Amino acid sequence: MPVIYDAIIVGGGFAGLQAAIQLGRYSAHHVLVIDAGGGRPNICRNYHNILGWPEGISGEELRARGRRQAEVAGVEFVTDRITKADKQNGLFQLNGFENQCYSSKTLLLATGVMDRFPELPGLVATLGKTVYVCPDCDGYEIQNRQTLLLGSGDVGANMAFVLRERTGDLTYINHECQPVSAENRQRLDEQGILYVEEAVARIDEENDGIIKAVVLESGNTLLAERGFIAFGNNAVHSELAAELGVKLHKNKHIEADKRSLMTNVEHLWVAGDVAVHAEQATVAMGEGAIAGIWMHKELKKISMVSLPPSKQNHSEMVKQNK
Repeated sequence: MPVIYDAIIVGGGFAGLQAAIQLGRYSAHHVLVIDAGGGRPNICRNYHNILGWPEGISGEELRARGRRQAEVAGVEFVTDRITKADKQNGLFQLNGFENQCYSSKTLLLATGVMDRFPELPGLVATLGKTVYVCPDCDGYEIQNRQTLLLGSGDVGANMAFVLRERTGDLTYINHECQPVSAENRQRLDEQGILYVEEAVARIDEENDGIIKAVVLESGNTLLAERGFIAFGNNAVHSELAAELGVKLHKNKHIEADKRSLMTNVEHLWVAGDVAVHAEQATVAMGEGAIAGIWMHKELKKISMVSLPPSKQNHSEMVKQNK
């Protein structure tokens, strides 16, 4: 007979892991995390803005610690990629990459977002260490430093205007040579942002992810202390949500109740970057905890409904006498 889990969490990033820890610590639910691996946390070498880690911690290390913490609380993990999702007779039915089937009473989608960036030598090695993607998370790291922004068209230009508040030594390299509006070109000039429209050949690093320079395809070299990327069209992994009939925002992120984070589909929650919110690791953790709390509340209600009427009445009397 197939196992029916109380809760399945699709995605083992920060949101999914925090929800798993929250649910596991209730010691009342059979919880499974299905994770395909990879994702944003694994490409970030060093998160600098997370409470308790002033020197930073890599996404890979933080995920490993989170998984161990959830496993101690009794949460199960499986490596798989969900390719199909359905809901039948009140149960969520998920199919894995090799047609493995998973069933659960409740479901959390923490499938995340993936940044789009070119395959450039040296880029992955520096991401999260001295090259960043989020000005809210890491604008602090470029304060008054020589900074190179690699991007595409107006997406990169708009990021440049945000970063300009942090440093006066900023160069925007339009790597994909996509059009920049006349208005934005004028703003770049007015704000003293050097504009270069040329593809990048590689990123040179000094050691252990410290950016030193960007080498253009022409052979010209631009020195740098820090870097940013802004290419746009990031992949929003909301396909399973759409398949299940979940309401999506116009940007393909998943909409949900602002208090409970449950979507318009009963017993289906969302947390993390795939949801409609600011895409930050700390926000994802908070949402994971909130989703876990509300999933627990609903699972208690589901358990009550499954009890015989006499036991339901007894449980209500116990509650009232407390």
